[in-house]
Amino acid sequence: MVSPSDLTPSLRTSASAPVTGGAKTSGPLPGPDPGSGPDEELPRIVPRRRIGRLLSAAVALLLFAMAVNSVVRNRAFQWEVVGRYFTSAAVLDGLSLTLWLTGVVMVLGFLLGIPLAVLRLSTNPVLSSLSWGYVWIFRSTPLLVQLLFWFNIGALYPTLGLGIPFGPQFVTVKTVNLLGPALTAVIGLTLHEAAYAAEVVRGGILSVDAGQTEAAQALGIGKVRALRRIVVPQAMRSIVPTAGNMLIGTLKGTSIVSVLAVHDLLYSAQLVYNQTYQVIPLLMVATLWYIAVTTVLGVGQFYVERHYARGAARALPPTPVQRLTAAGRARWATSRRSLRSLRSLLSL
Repeated sequence: MVSPSDLTPSLRTSASAPVTGGAKTSGPLPGPDPGSGPDEELPRIVPRRRIGRLLSAAVALLLFAMAVNSVVRNRAFQWEVVGRYFTSAAVLDGLSLTLWLTGVVMVLGFLLGIPLAVLRLSTNPVLSSLSWGYVWIFRSTPLLVQLLFWFNIGALYPTLGLGIPFGPQFVTVKTVNLLGPALTAVIGLTLHEAAYAAEVVRGGILSVDAGQTEAAQALGIGKVRALRRIVVPQAMRSIVPTAGNMLIGTLKGTSIVSVLAVHDLLYSAQLVYNQTYQVIPLLMVATLWYIAVTTVLGVGQFYVERHYARGAARALPPTPVQRLTAAGRARWATSRRSLRSLRSLLSL
């Protein structure tokens, strides 16, 4: 057995030296440069200049500027006429009817689409088949054909009655007096929208992991309560983006009711240019209103999606205001570094 006293001085010194990670150290440990002070900045990393990216951006901006210039300076658009009719009473009345029709159709469409989605997922083959058949028929038929069919429903059913099934009727009313153009548009758009809403809701429910339902059943929670309190809140992350697209599509799709002489935004613009023969300016008025309302709906959709993303994302996506604030801070930091570099050059 060898004791530390039997070692030579060199071996004793190496044996008493601390070993870190098995690495051999020779010479003094590296330390900070004596010439560099704590206030001296580190060298700034300059990104590589990408000439192709700059050229493509310049070409894209040039084409965009040419397109905007051709629209703004083209006298055929008659922008003074657009400004005159943009807030006219006829156009605003048509806009209000369009917004009302969009809201009513979306609410009624989802109120009918949610039960259809639940029936489609039911284990009852009769209910599931009926729900599938409804969705199949209304998704296979063009919307214009459906509206024209409901507008001429009086030719098939002159009267509608309420009574005993396959028996006498107690109350009857003429279909012509019951279904006007506006009500026909609401019925046609709602039934068409319900078919798509059912598929949207069904897809959102299927996106939730089946283990959530199994865990609810293990805790003794009923199917209806589990669907309402557990499945649907999680499914909203998948439902909201598609429902937002449906809302915007419904807003623009309401223009088709102009064939039924419903005074929506497009039909109101058509009535005006049929009298003034200023077709392009009035179409631009309708287009600008559709763009404005769609933009507002898109902003609302962003915040609704952000609300339902709280349980799925560690950090919520930044809002437009936060993005502008972050960009402003980045530009301010860049300008400060540039001023500091300029001062250092002037001091030399």
